[in-house]
Amino acid sequence: MSFHQRIVVGLSGGVDSSVAAWLLKQQGHEVIGVFMKNWEDDDTDSYCPSRQDLIDAASVADVIGIEFDAVNFSAEYRERVFAEFLREYEAGRTPNPDVLCNSEIKFRAFLDHAITLGADALATGHYARTAFDENARAVLLKARDASKDQSYFLHQLRQPQLQPARFPLGDLLKSEVRTIAKREGLPTWQKKDSTGICFIGERPFREFLERYLPRAPGKMVTPEGAVVGEHQGLAYYTLGQRQGLGIGGTRDGDGEPWFVAEKRLKENELVVVQGHDHPLLYSDTVTVQQLHWIAGAPPAAAKTLGAKLRYRMPDAPCRIEWRDDDTVIARFDAPQWTPTPGQYCVFYDDDVCLGGGVIVHAVSLLQTAKS
Repeated sequence: MSFHQRIVVGLSGGVDSSVAAWLLKQQGHEVIGVFMKNWEDDDTDSYCPSRQDLIDAASVADVIGIEFDAVNFSAEYRERVFAEFLREYEAGRTPNPDVLCNSEIKFRAFLDHAITLGADALATGHYARTAFDENARAVLLKARDASKDQSYFLHQLRQPQLQPARFPLGDLLKSEVRTIAKREGLPTWQKKDSTGICFIGERPFREFLERYLPRAPGKMVTPEGAVVGEHQGLAYYTLGQRQGLGIGGTRDGDGEPWFVAEKRLKENELVVVQGHDHPLLYSDTVTVQQLHWIAGAPPAAAKTLGAKLRYRMPDAPCRIEWRDDDTVIARFDAPQWTPTPGQYCVFYDDDVCLGGGVIVHAVSLLQTAKS
């Protein structure tokens, strides 16, 4: 962009947002760094080091020489993201709060705040790119660094959210970002990347859920109905999970690992199978609802698309079939491992992120073989 803008940058206290702010300042924009605090429950340095993150963000702003402020969206996060997160787990599904956090907090509540500050645009440290088509609609593109691309988490953004969005790191590799941060003396240049739940941080997940969802023990069974253990509550497990099941090999000495394959809510049973390649863990047909298309219109149904059923997986070729205005069936060329209800199926046309929706059902290869 040749003209200068007033841009609010979400400074998280990490290296990515630090370099995003520095780049915008170098381009001559008027940059305002704002730190978001979105979680207050049990906010300890062990799990959610927001105090240190705030200090780091302020230090970065000082080094770059930009205005800095902090804002608290904890109430909005609890109402718009965390409440839905708990409802989904309670219903036996596995949600992705990072997607909802982007559409409801970073690019809604935070964008509204940025506008009150007179901002022309809102920038973050996401690895993604944007462009504009011939109709002046914003297009979401994958980042140059395929290993860091975060368009999956941004696929629910609508035009009023995406048009003012700026992603300065979209054309950079992660290694280049750290090199810039070190060269410019940014205090976050060596800071490790954050993981865990958006704004809640890294913590023992089952222990965290138990604070909000009570235990509801039940049988752990094989597809044939043999009881092999006891689960502590269906909400604490996800499809494909291997660790934390508390069961070993079978009685006949077969030591293959166990995986969660199904949740039977009515019976309160957790179905487990042995072996990564068990057919109950694979599906080539997935039902997707709550669809959102970034361009405002769906892609042609006959076109082969790429799809991600989880972050970091390679695009899997598929075709979509419409069932109604808010339901598509995605049929994959090759079986996919553990498509998980509650997660997002995100569709791509090469580098263009088209949008996506929530996985509501997947037909396993074992079910297909029996039908």
